[in-house]
Amino acid sequence: MIESKLIWMNGELVDWKQAKVHVLTHALHYGTAVFEGIRCFSTDKGPEVFRLRDHIVRMLESTKIYLMDFPYSVDEICAAVKKTIAANNHRECYIRPLAYYSYGEMGINPLPNKVSLAIAAWEWPSYLGEKAEKAGLRCQVSSWRRIHSSAMPPQAKATANYANASLAKVEALKAGYDEAIMLNQDNHVAEATGENVFKIKGGIISTPPASAGALRGITRDTIIKVATDMGIEVSRNEFSREELYTSDEVFLTGTAAGVTAVREIDGRKIGSNGAYPLTEKLRTTYMDIVHGKVPKYEKWLDYVNA
Repeated sequence: MIESKLIWMNGELVDWKQAKVHVLTHALHYGTAVFEGIRCFSTDKGPEVFRLRDHIVRMLESTKIYLMDFPYSVDEICAAVKKTIAANNHRECYIRPLAYYSYGEMGINPLPNKVSLAIAAWEWPSYLGEKAEKAGLRCQVSSWRRIHSSAMPPQAKATANYANASLAKVEALKAGYDEAIMLNQDNHVAEATGENVFKIKGGIISTPPASAGALRGITRDTIIKVATDMGIEVSRNEFSREELYTSDEVFLTGTAAGVTAVREIDGRKIGSNGAYPLTEKLRTTYMDIVHGKVPKYEKWLDYVNA
């Protein structure tokens, strides 16, 4: 990890190495925390946080699902994010706001504990690895199933949910793959461990709906809107792993990962001779948007120095 100087904690900027919690913090034991993953990009007008407000609105929706008595508004958190970026003099960075039940009482019930908020920002150039992102990812369909909404709320971006994703990720890495793709209980594709899944067949883009267990990703929503504006048909529908195998192209989207092509799934080659033309078109457009080069999508850019 590339360390920064300061982290925002409950309204104060504290030294990176002093941003600590008690070992008996409730969230540390029971997974009672929610978070967001956000990116800041450099532009000709200075650093911008991509779709900041959309991320924070989703975070507050997660706190509502987990009955958190959250003391901050969307505007207050957005301002704190910008303050954290500016205090660390970042031009580009990854941002992690984390709301968690803090130290107080132990036990399964989190409600007696105060809800705390921390915001960290650091340089994180490549989440999936530069080599994999350039050449395309090798993915494995995991033996671990994506959590079902009858057991956990998939639309809450809760830390507890990612224990499920971590099992799939480690399984894939130990098998020699870059990433895992998870199915739901009905054997339909849900999502990857930290990204949404898209397939392309006959010029039509498809991605699993939220009802399949896919998180409503901000980057996912961006690509759906951009592709639609390009005149490309986009469908939210369920599909099987076999349909991934026979796709013309497959790609993953996420705040950390951006837009990344998949070149292989379970030993089956995807694409034609390593070419992913539509994925590359969408990836290039996405990068132009986040760097402020497409005026049409300026509304998604939240400038740190504004």
